Amino acid sequence: MNDGTIRARLAFLRAAESLKHTLRSGHTSAGRSESTAEHTWRLCLMALVFEDGLAGLDMLKVLKLCVVHDLAEAIHGDIPAIAQVDHAAKSAQERDDLLQLTAPLDPTLRHEMLALWEEYEAAATPEAQAVKAMDKLETILQHNQGENPPDFDYAFNLGYGQRYTQAQPLFAAIRQLLDDDTRARMKTGASGPEARSES
Repeated sequence: MNDGTIRARLAFLRAAESLKHTLRSGHTSAGRSESTAEHTWRLCLMALVFEDGLAGLDMLKVLKLCVVHDLAEAIHGDIPAIAQVDHAAKSAQERDDLLQLTAPLDPTLRHEMLALWEEYEAAATPEAQAVKAMDKLETILQHNQGENPPDFDYAFNLGYGQRYTQAQPLFAAIRQLLDDDTRARMKTGASGPEARSES
């Protein structure tokens, strides 16, 4: 690999660093806004933790999809699901942002990143469908675990991503437990262990 390729890839990584301070609507258990990078990290961890329930899937592909799925947010940030009204426009913007972000990369790597994002966006493969489901589940897990503002809309969780999370028994089982946690948070608004189970 030549110096020019290495420099271009480092430039891309510098630009992607903004995901560390791109904030999402959920909060951590310490009460600060969660970053997209933190969400992506735990999504990857979730895939590893439940790998034994993902038989038949290409786990390298799963992890690549996890890493790339929100990469475009490095440019224009995250739009909370509750505020999304035009999915087609959001998708087009994210595709443009991903093209901008990956512009320094060599064509082969740039094409791979775009293809992974498109596969995820279209839920075009079993791996992409699994990552879509886990993306929703990780988000709900964080909403239930976080020290969120008093007006946080926990009820939104109960319908969020149902078509993805009900498509496979493992995800449906995880979803049931998380929905129970959501209902507990809705009743109490508390964030401690009395409000939910974290096991």
